[in-house]
Amino acid sequence: MTDEPQRLRAERDAALRRVQELSAAHEEFLHAIAHDLRAPLRHVTSYAALLREVLADLDPPPESVREALGYAATLEHSARRMALMIDGLQALSRAARAPLVPARVDLPAALAQARAALPGVAGAGAVHWEVAPHMPALQADPALLAQLLAQLLGNAVKFSQGVALPRVSVGAQAAHGRVLITIADNGAGFDERHAQGLFGVFQRLHRDGEFAGVGAGLALCKLIADRHGARIAAHAQPGAGCTVTLDWPMG
Repeated sequence: MTDEPQRLRAERDAALRRVQELSAAHEEFLHAIAHDLRAPLRHVTSYAALLREVLADLDPPPESVREALGYAATLEHSARRMALMIDGLQALSRAARAPLVPARVDLPAALAQARAALPGVAGAGAVHWEVAPHMPALQADPALLAQLLAQLLGNAVKFSQGVALPRVSVGAQAAHGRVLITIADNGAGFDERHAQGLFGVFQRLHRDGEFAGVGAGLALCKLIADRHGARIAAHAQPGAGCTVTLDWPMG
Protein backbone atom coordinates (compact mmCIF):
# COMPACT_ATOMS: atom_id res chain seq x y z
CA MET A 1 0.00 0.00 0.00
CA THR A 2 2.86 2.39 0.77
CA ASP A 3 4.14 2.05 -2.83
CA GLU A 4 0.83 3.13 -4.38
CA PRO A 5 1.29 6.92 -3.89
CA GLN A 6 4.82 6.70 -5.28
CA ARG A 7 3.57 4.80 -8.33
CA LEU A 8 0.83 7.37 -8.93
CA ARG A 9 3.34 10.22 -8.61
CA ALA A 10 5.66 8.50 -11.07
CA GLU A 11 2.81 8.05 -13.56
CA ARG A 12 1.80 11.68 -13.12
CA ASP A 13 5.37 12.88 -13.70
CA ALA A 14 5.67 10.68 -16.79
CA ALA A 15 2.40 12.07 -18.13
CA LEU A 16 3.58 15.64 -17.52
CA ARG A 17 6.84 14.93 -19.34
CA ARG A 18 4.88 13.52 -22.26
CA VAL A 19 2.70 16.63 -22.38
CA GLN A 20 5.81 18.80 -22.38
CA GLU A 21 7.32 16.74 -25.21
CA LEU A 22 4.13 17.07 -27.25
CA SER A 23 4.06 20.80 -26.57
CA ALA A 24 7.66 21.13 -27.76
CA ALA A 25 6.84 19.16 -30.93
CA HIS A 26 3.84 21.43 -31.48
CA GLU A 27 6.06 24.51 -31.13
CA GLU A 28 8.48 23.09 -33.69
CA PHE A 29 5.62 22.43 -36.10
CA LEU A 30 4.30 25.97 -35.60
CA HIS A 31 7.76 27.35 -36.32
CA ALA A 32 7.86 25.41 -39.58
CA ILE A 33 4.49 26.82 -40.57
CA ALA A 34 5.43 30.37 -39.63
CA HIS A 35 8.80 30.49 -41.33
CA ASP A 36 9.79 27.52 -43.47
CA LEU A 37 6.55 27.31 -45.44
CA ARG A 38 6.12 31.04 -45.95
CA ALA A 39 9.37 31.50 -47.88
CA PRO A 40 8.43 29.29 -50.87
CA LEU A 41 4.92 30.76 -50.81
CA ARG A 42 6.37 34.25 -51.13
CA HIS A 43 8.42 33.03 -54.10
CA VAL A 44 5.35 31.60 -55.80
CA THR A 45 3.37 34.79 -55.25
CA SER A 46 6.17 37.11 -56.37
CA TYR A 47 7.21 35.16 -59.46
CA ALA A 48 3.63 34.59 -60.56
CA ALA A 49 3.09 38.36 -60.45
CA LEU A 50 6.33 38.96 -62.37
CA LEU A 51 5.35 36.37 -64.95
CA ARG A 52 2.04 38.11 -65.53
CA GLU A 53 3.82 41.44 -65.97
CA VAL A 54 6.25 39.99 -68.53
CA LEU A 55 3.50 38.26 -70.49
CA ALA A 56 1.29 41.35 -70.39
CA ASP A 57 4.03 43.36 -72.14
CA LEU A 58 3.46 41.38 -75.33
CA ASP A 59 1.19 43.52 -77.52
CA PRO A 60 -1.04 42.08 -78.71
CA PRO A 61 -0.60 38.86 -76.71
CA PRO A 62 -1.29 35.67 -78.66
CA GLU A 63 -4.02 33.32 -77.48
CA SER A 64 -1.53 31.01 -75.76
CA VAL A 65 -0.13 33.94 -73.78
CA ARG A 66 -3.60 35.09 -72.70
CA GLU A 67 -4.21 31.56 -71.45
CA ALA A 68 -0.89 31.60 -69.59
CA LEU A 69 -1.86 34.90 -67.97
CA GLY A 70 -4.93 33.20 -66.55
CA TYR A 71 -2.81 30.33 -65.21
CA ALA A 72 -0.40 32.79 -63.54
CA ALA A 73 -3.29 34.69 -61.94
CA THR A 74 -4.74 31.45 -60.56
CA LEU A 75 -1.33 30.45 -59.23
CA GLU A 76 -0.90 33.78 -57.46
CA HIS A 77 -4.41 33.66 -56.01
CA SER A 78 -3.91 30.13 -54.69
CA ALA A 79 -0.59 31.02 -53.08
CA ARG A 80 -2.14 34.01 -51.33
CA ARG A 81 -5.01 31.83 -50.17
CA MET A 82 -2.60 29.28 -48.73
CA ALA A 83 -0.83 32.07 -46.85
CA LEU A 84 -4.18 33.03 -45.31
CA MET A 85 -4.74 29.40 -44.33
CA ILE A 86 -1.37 29.40 -42.56
CA ASP A 87 -2.43 32.58 -40.74
CA GLY A 88 -5.59 30.78 -39.64
CA LEU A 89 -3.66 27.79 -38.32
CA GLN A 90 -1.35 30.09 -36.39
CA ALA A 91 -4.29 31.95 -34.86
CA LEU A 92 -5.83 28.65 -33.76
CA SER A 93 -2.54 27.49 -32.28
CA ARG A 94 -2.01 30.73 -30.36
CA ALA A 95 -5.56 30.67 -29.00
CA ALA A 96 -5.17 27.05 -27.90
CA ARG A 97 -1.88 27.71 -26.08
CA ALA A 98 -2.61 31.14 -24.60
CA PRO A 99 -2.93 31.17 -20.81
CA LEU A 100 -6.57 31.42 -19.81
CA VAL A 101 -6.99 34.34 -17.39
CA PRO A 102 -10.72 34.65 -16.68
CA ALA A 103 -12.08 37.96 -15.42
CA ARG A 104 -15.40 39.69 -15.15
CA VAL A 105 -15.98 41.30 -18.56
CA ASP A 106 -18.44 44.08 -19.26
CA LEU A 107 -20.14 42.74 -22.39
CA PRO A 108 -21.39 46.07 -23.85
CA ALA A 109 -17.87 47.51 -23.55
CA ALA A 110 -16.34 44.42 -25.16
CA LEU A 111 -18.83 44.61 -28.03
CA ALA A 112 -18.13 48.31 -28.51
CA GLN A 113 -14.40 47.60 -28.77
CA ALA A 114 -15.03 44.80 -31.26
CA ARG A 115 -17.21 47.09 -33.39
CA ALA A 116 -14.55 49.80 -33.28
CA ALA A 117 -12.12 47.37 -34.91
CA LEU A 118 -14.46 46.76 -37.87
CA PRO A 119 -14.05 49.82 -40.14
CA GLY A 120 -11.55 47.87 -42.23
CA VAL A 121 -14.21 45.26 -42.98
CA ALA A 122 -15.93 45.99 -46.27
CA GLY A 123 -19.45 47.30 -45.71
CA ALA A 124 -19.09 47.90 -41.97
CA GLY A 125 -20.03 51.57 -42.29
CA ALA A 126 -23.32 50.83 -44.06
CA VAL A 127 -24.64 48.37 -41.47
CA HIS A 128 -27.53 49.33 -39.21
CA TRP A 129 -26.64 48.08 -35.73
CA GLU A 130 -29.25 47.07 -33.18
CA VAL A 131 -27.44 46.45 -29.89
CA ALA A 132 -29.39 45.77 -26.69
CA PRO A 133 -28.80 48.60 -24.18
CA HIS A 134 -28.45 46.36 -21.13
CA MET A 135 -26.47 43.12 -20.98
CA PRO A 136 -25.14 40.95 -18.16
CA ALA A 137 -21.42 40.58 -17.48
CA LEU A 138 -19.42 37.57 -18.59
CA GLN A 139 -16.68 35.48 -17.04
CA ALA A 140 -14.03 35.27 -19.77
CA ASP A 141 -10.45 35.87 -20.76
CA PRO A 142 -10.72 39.43 -22.14
CA ALA A 143 -8.19 38.97 -24.97
CA LEU A 144 -9.69 35.72 -26.23
CA LEU A 145 -13.24 37.04 -25.93
CA ALA A 146 -12.21 40.09 -27.96
CA GLN A 147 -10.98 37.80 -30.75
CA LEU A 148 -14.22 35.84 -30.73
CA LEU A 149 -16.49 38.90 -30.80
CA ALA A 150 -14.45 40.58 -33.55
CA GLN A 151 -14.70 37.43 -35.65
CA LEU A 152 -18.46 37.01 -35.18
CA LEU A 153 -19.28 40.67 -35.78
CA GLY A 154 -16.97 40.73 -38.78
CA ASN A 155 -18.70 37.67 -40.21
CA ALA A 156 -22.12 39.25 -39.71
CA VAL A 157 -20.98 42.32 -41.65
CA LYS A 158 -19.19 40.34 -44.34
CA PHE A 159 -22.07 38.04 -45.13
CA SER A 160 -24.47 40.99 -45.27
CA GLN A 161 -22.65 42.51 -48.23
CA GLY A 162 -24.98 42.91 -51.16
CA VAL A 163 -28.07 43.35 -48.98
CA ALA A 164 -29.88 46.62 -49.67
CA LEU A 165 -30.30 47.46 -45.97
CA PRO A 166 -27.78 45.35 -44.00
CA ARG A 167 -28.68 44.92 -40.36
CA VAL A 168 -26.87 43.26 -37.45
CA SER A 169 -28.58 42.82 -34.08
CA VAL A 170 -26.85 41.82 -30.85
CA GLY A 171 -28.50 40.85 -27.61
CA ALA A 172 -27.80 38.96 -24.40
CA GLN A 173 -29.94 37.51 -21.62
CA ALA A 174 -29.02 35.89 -18.32
CA ALA A 175 -30.59 32.65 -17.13
CA HIS A 176 -29.53 29.97 -14.64
CA GLY A 177 -26.01 31.28 -14.22
CA ARG A 178 -25.41 31.51 -17.96
CA VAL A 179 -25.57 34.27 -20.55
CA LEU A 180 -27.18 33.61 -23.93
CA ILE A 181 -25.70 35.95 -26.54
CA THR A 182 -27.21 36.26 -30.01
CA ILE A 183 -25.62 37.90 -33.04
CA ALA A 184 -28.00 37.98 -36.00
CA ASP A 185 -27.67 39.39 -39.51
CA ASN A 186 -29.96 39.58 -42.53
CA GLY A 187 -27.31 38.52 -45.04
CA ALA A 188 -26.62 35.56 -47.29
CA GLY A 189 -27.34 32.83 -44.74
CA PHE A 190 -26.72 29.20 -45.67
CA ASP A 191 -28.42 25.85 -46.03
CA GLU A 192 -28.27 24.09 -42.66
CA ARG A 193 -28.45 20.71 -44.38
CA HIS A 194 -24.84 21.25 -45.46
CA ALA A 195 -23.58 22.81 -42.23
CA GLN A 196 -22.35 19.75 -40.33
CA GLY A 197 -18.73 20.96 -40.40
CA LEU A 198 -19.50 24.64 -40.04
CA PHE A 199 -17.12 25.07 -37.09
CA GLY A 200 -14.39 22.89 -38.55
CA VAL A 201 -11.10 24.26 -39.87
CA PHE A 202 -11.27 25.52 -43.48
CA GLN A 203 -14.97 24.69 -43.80
CA ARG A 204 -16.91 27.07 -46.06
CA LEU A 205 -20.54 27.12 -47.15
CA HIS A 206 -20.07 29.65 -49.95
CA ARG A 207 -17.98 29.65 -53.11
CA ASP A 208 -14.50 31.18 -52.89
CA GLY A 209 -15.36 34.15 -55.07
CA GLU A 210 -18.44 35.17 -53.08
CA PHE A 211 -16.87 36.17 -49.76
CA ALA A 212 -13.35 36.66 -48.46
CA GLY A 213 -11.81 34.25 -45.98
CA VAL A 214 -10.61 30.65 -45.84
CA GLY A 215 -12.96 29.15 -43.24
CA ALA A 216 -10.81 29.36 -40.11
CA GLY A 217 -12.73 32.05 -38.22
CA LEU A 218 -15.59 29.95 -36.84
CA ALA A 219 -13.15 27.20 -35.88
CA LEU A 220 -11.28 29.82 -33.83
CA CYS A 221 -14.57 30.92 -32.22
CA LYS A 222 -15.44 27.35 -31.25
CA LEU A 223 -12.00 26.75 -29.78
CA ILE A 224 -12.26 29.89 -27.64
CA ALA A 225 -15.80 29.00 -26.56
CA ASP A 226 -14.77 25.44 -25.66
CA ARG A 227 -11.90 26.70 -23.53
CA HIS A 228 -14.39 28.77 -21.51
CA GLY A 229 -16.93 25.99 -21.06
CA ALA A 230 -19.24 27.82 -23.47
CA ARG A 231 -21.27 26.53 -26.41
CA ILE A 232 -21.62 28.07 -29.84
CA ALA A 233 -24.20 27.32 -32.53
CA ALA A 234 -25.44 28.87 -35.76
CA HIS A 235 -28.81 28.75 -37.49
CA ALA A 236 -29.64 30.18 -40.90
CA GLN A 237 -31.65 30.00 -44.09
CA PRO A 238 -30.35 30.74 -47.57
CA GLY A 239 -30.85 34.43 -48.32
CA ALA A 240 -32.47 35.05 -44.94
CA GLY A 241 -29.49 35.73 -42.69
CA CYS A 242 -27.77 33.87 -39.88
CA THR A 243 -28.05 33.86 -36.09
CA VAL A 244 -25.08 32.79 -33.98
CA THR A 245 -25.77 31.94 -30.35
CA LEU A 246 -23.27 31.74 -27.51
CA ASP A 247 -24.19 30.03 -24.23
CA TRP A 248 -21.58 31.47 -21.85
CA PRO A 249 -20.80 31.35 -18.09
CA MET A 250 -22.03 34.46 -16.29
CA GLY A 251 -19.56 36.86 -14.71
